[in-house]
Amino acid sequence: MKTNPLNGNDTRYDDLLRRDQAHIWHPYSAMGAEQPVYPVVSAQGVRLRLADGRELIDGMSSWWCAIHGYNHPVLNTALTEQLGKMAHVMFGGLTHPAAVRLADKLVDLTPEPLQSVFFCDSGSVSVEVAMKMAIQYWQAANKPDKQQFLALRGGYHGDTLGAMSVCDPVTGMHCLFSGVLPQHLFVDSPGCRFGEPCRDQDIAAFEQQLTKNHSRIAAVIMEPIVQGAGGMRFYSAEFLQRVRALCDEHSVLLILDEIATGFGRTGKLFACEHAGVAPDIMCVGKALTGGYLTLAATLTTTHVSDTIHRGEPGVFMHGPTFMANPLACAVALASIELLLDSPWQARISAIEQRLSEGLEPCRALPGVADVRILGAIGVVELTEPVNMNAITAQFVAAGVWVRPFGKLIYLMPPYIIGRRDLAALTGAVVDAVAGNNLAP
Repeated sequence: MKTNPLNGNDTRYDDLLRRDQAHIWHPYSAMGAEQPVYPVVSAQGVRLRLADGRELIDGMSSWWCAIHGYNHPVLNTALTEQLGKMAHVMFGGLTHPAAVRLADKLVDLTPEPLQSVFFCDSGSVSVEVAMKMAIQYWQAANKPDKQQFLALRGGYHGDTLGAMSVCDPVTGMHCLFSGVLPQHLFVDSPGCRFGEPCRDQDIAAFEQQLTKNHSRIAAVIMEPIVQGAGGMRFYSAEFLQRVRALCDEHSVLLILDEIATGFGRTGKLFACEHAGVAPDIMCVGKALTGGYLTLAATLTTTHVSDTIHRGEPGVFMHGPTFMANPLACAVALASIELLLDSPWQARISAIEQRLSEGLEPCRALPGVADVRILGAIGVVELTEPVNMNAITAQFVAAGVWVRPFGKLIYLMPPYIIGRRDLAALTGAVVDAVAGNNLAP
């Protein structure tokens, strides 16, 4: 049996997996189930090194956050330098340079009306914060009945209770909890695809909901342009423009969830730039720290924050223990600067072209419903769900890390990926779709 240095000790590969299976509950898995996991002992660039010595080209950016790849010297240095000063300090009544500089940078980069920054622990928490901001805003504005949210079906906003309540209530992952979640309003995902105009019939249901229910809707919440884990759909920028206009017309706030799309993934720094709109509240996360530490932020306008402060109790009612952690803020600032100093637009454009070319053969294969590309996102939608265990094993055998879900096989690689590695990823996807490992 193979042995490898893990945490400084020679640990048997099979023993590591046995202990993992005995005690660790992985995301969206059954405890103790015979579901394969692959131990990673190091990572460099776009490659993950497994305990048995194999290397995998990462097509997932570790759930879309490791945009610069792994073990980047600039980010390592930022983290080490901050560690020499302080690893953590409470943010209640205190502040520190890394948080101030990061807030300045986020205000500079996001649409102009967004001036107030609330740091959060994770993307799901940033959505919770955004929803609480909207509710507290309307309470302070003497409209306490505005407590519901309008969202798109096929959307995904996180796994905490508030965030779950605005995910797709029927086909989403969280329908099991429908009996305990607050009940909100939903309309179908727009039928107009990215690059297409938004017809009146595409926006009609949305307009009807706002017209009928605006007196009780605190905010519209949606992922701009790209619906991520709810279905990887790309919709018309004009649809988002018309949603913004309807929110203004009916005095409803607009929350844009840029957690998956922010920091360049769609070819714009933020996906809302495709539509030229600004939200009242924006959530960012995932790529914020380049995948080094968990951190997110909820930004809002001065008008929203001032209104909240004028109401009762005069403060915003949220305060995470690890809010604005100095290590996370320092590496986030370094990650943003690394992105802005790089030719990121050219890189995303090249990835988009190569994804289009590499995944195009899938269109002619049986069982494929659609192939769609936007920026550094490539999606192959199938007619039936994949066999997760079989197809993951096939990808690992091919030397790539791709993690499908449901009927979707998708790629969201690090921005630094080269031509050959991206070709290996797309080739592995084509082979998997053409093979026999799709049926559950």
